[in-house]
Amino acid sequence: MYAIIQTGGKQYRVSPGDVVRVERLRGERGEEVLLDQVLLVAAGQEVSVGQPFVPTAMVRAEIVRQGKAKKVIVFKKKRRKNYRRKQGHRQLYTALEIKEIQV
Repeated sequence: MYAIIQTGGKQYRVSPGDVVRVERLRGERGEEVLLDQVLLVAAGQEVSVGQPFVPTAMVRAEIVRQGKAKKVIVFKKKRRKNYRRKQGHRQLYTALEIKEIQV
């Protein structure tokens, strides 16, 4: 069984037991999160596709970790103009462990 969920403007394919890194969600480690924006649920040969969401489907997950991703360097340069800008960015994320998919 798997589902496709939407959170933080992105879509993820999840199954029970998976650990997924998503955009930062509010909550502490160990808290339960209900994700109700489920786009598709597949159980064996049965597939439910939402328009845009499956109305009765929910995904229960537990927050495993709140953290920051590795640093990404943004470097801009224009040759012969003495223009250089260096900037770093660390994206915040939440690691979720998928407990169950409810239909």
